[in-house]
Amino acid sequence: MLKNPIPKVTNRLQHRAIGIINGKFTPLSNEQLNRGFLIDNKDEKIETVVLGKALSLLKKHIDLNKSYYWIVYPKNKNTQNLHLQVAGIWDPYQLNDFPNDSPKTNFSKLLEELDLKDNYFSVRGELVFVNTQKKEIIIKICPAIKSKNLKNKNFKLVIKGELSLELLHSFVSLDINRDGNSLQLINYEVIEKNLSKITRMRA
Repeated sequence: MLKNPIPKVTNRLQHRAIGIINGKFTPLSNEQLNRGFLIDNKDEKIETVVLGKALSLLKKHIDLNKSYYWIVYPKNKNTQNLHLQVAGIWDPYQLNDFPNDSPKTNFSKLLEELDLKDNYFSVRGELVFVNTQKKEIIIKICPAIKSKNLKNKNFKLVIKGELSLELLHSFVSLDINRDGNSLQLINYEVIEKNLSKITRMRA
């Protein structure tokens, strides 16, 4: 069975920010393989960190001269500066449970079968800011796993796009496309309106 690099959500209010990018990873040095740049097929460079689990995959299976589909977590402080954390590598033949004797289908076509494409991101969280002049929105993402040892605390993503001010503090699910160092809104769905009101009612 073809493994989905961006799995379906298991909870309707599940927060996340995850995407897939095709490109080559260039480490800062041979001694520091976990930091470097992801260079896409348009030669755009994105500052990248490889997380622990993916780092062992990179050391054992990855040819740094080749392009791969990287499963990444996005971080940014504005729409001009994107930072990626590599969580995994999507290679249906080498690294997933997909028969090696299958016809060598184009990876982009395999992604289409999963309703995905290169540079697609799924972002789910609370809409906390709308800038109508700049046509930007900010989504707050709260990771489900809470631990003192994890640096994965709540964070915010700045996204190019327009949403109504009436949707502030609603939980939204966004389809995002990466363009260079920017994340751009394609589609959105309102999952729950006015989260702050619901929180007050429960308190």
